[in-house]
Amino acid sequence: MIPERPSRLSRGVVLGLTVALGVVLFVRDLGSSGLVDETPPLFAAAARGMAESGDWLTPAVNGLPRYDKPPLVYWLMGLLYRLPWQEQWNPLGTWAANLPSALASIAVMVALAFTLLRWPQPAGALNERPRWPALTALTAPLAFALSPLVILWGRIAVSDALFSACVALSLLLFWQGQADPRRRWWAPWPVLGLAVLAKGPVALLLVGLTVLAFGLQQGRLGGLVTGFRPLLGLGITALVAVPWFAAELIVQGKPFWDSFFGYHNLQRFSSVVNQHLQPWWYFGPVLVVASLPFTPLLLLGLVRTLGRSPSRGLSAQGSPFRGASNPSLPAQSLGAFAACWLLVVLAFFTVSATKLPSYWLPATPAAALLIAIAAQGADQPAAWGSANQAGDRPLDWARGLTLLLGAVLAAALWASPRWVPLINDPEMPTLPTELLASGLVLRAAFCFSLVVAVGLVLWRWPLRPPGWLLAVQLPVVLFHSLAVLPMWSLGDGVRQRPVREIASEVVRQRRPQESLAMVGIMKPSLLYYSRRVVLYEGRSPHALVNLQDRLLHERRRGQVPTSVDQSPTVLVVIDATTSQEPYWQGLAAEELARVGLYRLWRLDRRRLGARAQGLIASSEARLEWRDPRPERF
Repeated sequence: MIPERPSRLSRGVVLGLTVALGVVLFVRDLGSSGLVDETPPLFAAAARGMAESGDWLTPAVNGLPRYDKPPLVYWLMGLLYRLPWQEQWNPLGTWAANLPSALASIAVMVALAFTLLRWPQPAGALNERPRWPALTALTAPLAFALSPLVILWGRIAVSDALFSACVALSLLLFWQGQADPRRRWWAPWPVLGLAVLAKGPVALLLVGLTVLAFGLQQGRLGGLVTGFRPLLGLGITALVAVPWFAAELIVQGKPFWDSFFGYHNLQRFSSVVNQHLQPWWYFGPVLVVASLPFTPLLLLGLVRTLGRSPSRGLSAQGSPFRGASNPSLPAQSLGAFAACWLLVVLAFFTVSATKLPSYWLPATPAAALLIAIAAQGADQPAAWGSANQAGDRPLDWARGLTLLLGAVLAAALWASPRWVPLINDPEMPTLPTELLASGLVLRAAFCFSLVVAVGLVLWRWPLRPPGWLLAVQLPVVLFHSLAVLPMWSLGDGVRQRPVREIASEVVRQRRPQESLAMVGIMKPSLLYYSRRVVLYEGRSPHALVNLQDRLLHERRRGQVPTSVDQSPTVLVVIDATTSQEPYWQGLAAEELARVGLYRLWRLDRRRLGARAQGLIASSEARLEWRDPRPERF
C-alpha cells in the first residue's frame, strides 16, 4: 500500500514550522553569551585570523598552524567575520563563530521534514498506511533538534554540527535517489565532498559503510552501485575536497601530513589521544542519553525496522533506477536505512580507540527518523480508545517508558535543592548558589512535569500517535527555551565573563613588547578576546621553567624571543589556586587586576629566571616545552 503524501499546503506549513522551531532552538540568543572554552575559541580565532589576514588556505591560531580540521567551518565563520560593523552586531564573537553550527542543524531539520513529507513511511508493525504523515514529518526534526547532544553542539563554534549535517544530507540524498529514479544520481556526491572538507576522510567511511550495509540488508547492493555510479561520484567528491588538501600538502608539507592524517585521523582511531579512554560499551549509554526522553521510541523503531524482511520480489525487480515495476517499495525503506545508518556509526566509533560524546552526532538524524517512524503506530483511528481494542501494545509500552523517563527527570529536577549544592567546580564556585536563586532548575522540572501530564491526558484521546508525540515534544521545546538557554547565559556569566574581563585588562595594561602568559587553568578565550599570542602553561613546577625559557627562545607568528633587557617584564594571568603554589610565591608580583578566579600579574623576568634556575638545580622541575607534542596552541 502506497502512503499518501500530505497536501502542498500541509507541506508548506510543516516546513515553515520546522524552520521556525529551528530558529527558536538554535539561533535565538546565539550572540548573547561568549565563546565556550576550551575548543570553540580556537576555531573562532583561526577563522577571524583568516578573515583579517586574507590567508584562506591554512587555519592558524595563537601564532601556529592549526591542522586538526579541514577548512570548511573556518571558511564559513571567516565569511561572517568579514562582514562590517562587527562591534555592533557581534561584540562577543559568537554570532560569527556559532552561526554555521546553528544553520547546519536547521538544515538537517528541514531535510528530515522534507524526506518524510515527500516519502511517507508505513505505520505500525503491519506496515499500514499512515493517516497523518504531516505530523510524522514534524516530529522527526523535533526529535533530532531536542537531542541534548544536538542542542549543545548546534550552538557552539566547532566543526561537529557542520560535519554531521553534511553527512546527514549526503545520506538522505542517497536514500532519496534509490527511492525515486527520477532524482539526480550525482546529488549526494558534492555534499559528501563538503563533509570531507568539514572533518576529513571519516565522512567517506561513514557514508560508504551505511550505503553498503543498507544495500546488503535490502538485498540489492548491485542496483545501488549501478544507480549511483561510485567511480564518477567519487570523482565529483574529489573535485570538491581534494584541491584544498593538495594545496595544503604543497605549502605545509610533512607537518600537515603527520598532524592531520597521522594524529587527528589514524592515531585517534587506532589509539587513545588526549586521555579520552572509554570502555568499549561507551556509546550504549550515549545512545540512551542522546535521545532522552524519547529513547524507548528509538529502541522500538530500531527493533521493528531490523525485524522486517525486505519486501519480497524487490531484488528480482532489478535496480530501482531502471524501471522497477513497483517503485513504491524502495520508497518505503527509510526506517531500514536509518537503522543501518545508526548501527554503522555505533559500530565504527565503538571500534575507535578514542571516544567522545560528539562522535555520536552523525547518528542523531537517523535516531530521529526511527523515533518518528516508530511513533506512527498502527493505523486504527476508528477504534482508538475503545475498551475492546488492544491497539499497538509495543508502542504503548514505548510511550509509557517515555513518560516514565520524563517523570524521573522531573523528579530529579524538583529535588535540585538537595543535589545542586553538591556541585563543586573550582572554575564556577558560585554556580550552585546562583543556579538555585535563579529558579531555572525548578522551571526545568515544571517543563518535564508538563511532558508527563500532557502524555497522560492524551493517552486515550482520539489522537493518533504522531500527534501524541508532537504534544509531548512541545514541553521539551519549552524546556530548552525557558530553562536551558537562561542556564547557558548564567553559566557564561559565572565561567566565561571573568576571562573576558581579564582579557580587557590585558589590553589596557600591556606594555609594548611585553609578552602574555596564562598558567594554571588554560583558557583559549583569553587569546581570542585579548587578540594577543598567549604562552600557555599548566600547574606543575615545570610551567615556570618552561615559561622563562620560552620567553627567551620561542618564536611563532606574533611572538618573537626577547632578552630580559629588551622586555624586562611579562604579564601572567594566573588562577587563585595556582597562585598559591610555593614556586609562584615570593616573586614580588605586581597584581594589576583580579576578576573572579583570575589574577593579572606583572612579573620581573629576572626574578622569574632566578626561580627557574633554582627549580632546575633542585630537580623540582625540568625544561619540557621543547618535547614533541602532537597538539599545541
